[in-house]
Amino acid sequence: MTRPGRPRVLVAGLGDSGLLTAIHLARHIDVVGVSAKPGLVSGQELGMRLARPDEWTREYWTSFDRYRRLDRVRTVHGTLTGLDLDAGRVLVTLADGTPQVEGYDVLVISTGVTNGFWRRPQLQTADEVADDLHAAHARLAQADSVVVVGGGAAATSSAMNLATRWPDKRVSLCFPGERALPQHHPRVWAHVRRRLTDAGVTLRPGHRAALPDGFAGDRITEGPVSWTTGQEPTPADAVLWAVGRVRPNTDWLPDELLDEHGFVRVLPTLQTPGHPEVFAIGDVAATDPLRSSARNRADHLLARNVRAHLAGKELGTFRPPRSRWGSVLGPQPDGLQVFAPTGHPFRFPAWSVRRVLQPLIVRRGIYRGVRAR
Repeated sequence: MTRPGRPRVLVAGLGDSGLLTAIHLARHIDVVGVSAKPGLVSGQELGMRLARPDEWTREYWTSFDRYRRLDRVRTVHGTLTGLDLDAGRVLVTLADGTPQVEGYDVLVISTGVTNGFWRRPQLQTADEVADDLHAAHARLAQADSVVVVGGGAAATSSAMNLATRWPDKRVSLCFPGERALPQHHPRVWAHVRRRLTDAGVTLRPGHRAALPDGFAGDRITEGPVSWTTGQEPTPADAVLWAVGRVRPNTDWLPDELLDEHGFVRVLPTLQTPGHPEVFAIGDVAATDPLRSSARNRADHLLARNVRAHLAGKELGTFRPPRSRWGSVLGPQPDGLQVFAPTGHPFRFPAWSVRRVLQPLIVRRGIYRGVRAR
């Protein structure tokens, strides 16, 4: 409930970055969060999501009522449809089709991107989220051969997790360059390549797929896959497209906030040029070529900057890393391997992921308390 005399922050999009920002702000400021989902449906760990959906659900799909720090946040389940910058109002269409107006003193844009079939902005119920998870898993479970197209973390993670979940499947990873993970330090690919080969994944470098006109890789298809790089078409029972054709979820925003690619323009303070009361974070924010604020805990900085802006104090600046870092393959039977920006790996043993990392560091430390299901 909004308290008289207190500023209101509206967080547009409660994905990974928006949720954490709302959690940090909720103790100090009235916060309203708008989400097309009834909980956090994380964009992390695609391979685990496809191969082991029940395990993925336990760690990465969490209803909002389980987050203790969101008890002070009013969440709105609806679709963002417009923004009036002059009036400080966001337009929302609720789940039942009713239009609603939400005012703000500060707006945080964290609506993310559309990427494949696993990150989409449409309004969903909890049952619809579950149906999507299990439909993709069932489709891949039935396939004897799977071709994964793409060279990023989502593609390599998917290939690895499918191969370890179903050792008898023929899994191929096809990517256009000499190596996959081109945005990571070269040491990362050296480690990941060995893991993939040991798991039985066939690596096919130098394969650039020919996507049909209008196809954005937003569903699992059947082969064969054609290549623009001269190879013969590759047959497959299932083709998983992870080609990085991300599209920012910014149709509801005025053009003056966007760059030529549709992402939200931001200053180093994560404010938008010309509108200091509007901030952006996550994959939707054009902070740097890698749009890395989503993966570098910029939510802490943004929350501090929102409070500093409201208090008339100096704001901090975001400094992006030069290359991607973190987990690539996700949790495996032998633990979780995480890469530093230098490409050097370190490993959390499997027991520590279950007993320390998730319950203590993630649920208690990062999210400040998550209730049991």
